[in-house]
Amino acid sequence: MKLIARFTAPVAALALAGLTATACAPQTSDNGAGRDDRSGTLRVWLFQEVNNKPKEQVVDAAVAAFEKSHEGAEVEVEYIPVDTRAQRIKAAFNDPDSAPDVIEYGNTDTAGYVKDGGLADVSAEFGAWDEAKDTDPTARRSVTVDGKVYGAPLFVGVRALYYRTDVLGELGLDVPTTQDELISTAKKIRKERPELYGLAVGGAYTYGAMPFIWANGGEMAVEKDGGWKAAIDGAEAQKGIAAYTSLFGDDNCPAAKCAAMGGNATATAFAAGKAAMVIGGDFSHQAIEAGSVKGKYAVVPLPGLKKGEIAPAFAGGNNIGVLRSTGHRTLAVDLMKELAGKRTQAALFDAMGFLPTYTDVRDTAAKKEPFVAPFIETLAADTKFVPASPAWGQIDASLVLPTMFQEIVSGKKDVPAAAGDAAEKMDAAFASAG
Repeated sequence: MKLIARFTAPVAALALAGLTATACAPQTSDNGAGRDDRSGTLRVWLFQEVNNKPKEQVVDAAVAAFEKSHEGAEVEVEYIPVDTRAQRIKAAFNDPDSAPDVIEYGNTDTAGYVKDGGLADVSAEFGAWDEAKDTDPTARRSVTVDGKVYGAPLFVGVRALYYRTDVLGELGLDVPTTQDELISTAKKIRKERPELYGLAVGGAYTYGAMPFIWANGGEMAVEKDGGWKAAIDGAEAQKGIAAYTSLFGDDNCPAAKCAAMGGNATATAFAAGKAAMVIGGDFSHQAIEAGSVKGKYAVVPLPGLKKGEIAPAFAGGNNIGVLRSTGHRTLAVDLMKELAGKRTQAALFDAMGFLPTYTDVRDTAAKKEPFVAPFIETLAADTKFVPASPAWGQIDASLVLPTMFQEIVSGKKDVPAAAGDAAEKMDAAFASAG
């Protein structure tokens, strides 16, 4: 295996922020002009993490196993920053001769990359792969467009409710079991402990707001006549928007400070002891453990509208895909399986805390590390995904939903007006995507 120059810019795992970017590249040619070489060098692009060394060690082991079982094949691994992946992958789609054979990509990028013609359809190989039968349905959806499979899920990430056990205990408050209780508890905490945010929320925290919309029966968009139609302005969605934006104010999280916060900022506030509760991911655990609240918090699934209900969570995560332009189709698919297989996912959980996409591997992980139990419970309940449209990258990058939330919490627009404007922008993006 050859390890070539790595980028050192620190970036987080894609699921951390739920960020997307869609490359707008021309259709690439299939299969390296028809070649399927069974030897030679395969190039792989993977995402660079904040602390990348543990990931490198897992990948090195997977590549060594692949090379041992594929005589004449060699693998070059390059780690690229997440925040510049759009430019890198767009360039790869434009220039197949210099493109990698295998890439790691964010699950919200799938539809856009498929439209750009960059990813190979691996439906047949995925269907015949014995390990694939244990992939959870949500992860499978993240690699599926129009019924065809364009990669293998690598890990999943979901959010749950972190809360300060000491603060709730001192104030004699119970852990919230419904959405209404969550909101009222947050405001009670703020009243009694004004130095704290009751529940840290962010106007730019799209993936923290989505569970409120989904719990109330709303949707981001719905499929209609072979395309997508915005539903963010529907009555149920507006209820969820109103619930989430009610948490911005001096009685919980002041808009002047919280309107611009994203998911990372809310988790940082909780870790620093500035908030009593936060909606954080399994991927937030290490950062929170390193903060001042270590030993003083617990995690439960984010409650839904009724007691016993879990609010649907956005299922983030990353995938491994094969480029259509590869001249090593068979080898590239085999390498995809090695990098996203059960053995590698189990090792990535141990090394990085990434939740496996296989139900059996995840169950084993939960027994080893009890902290993942609320997240696995959330995954088993009801997770949601963004519209499987190449337009989502444009919608996300142009901050349509954060703008909507911020207009509401700033008082510039009421919920119906802001939601209506957001729906118009979303529909324009869906129409331009075709």
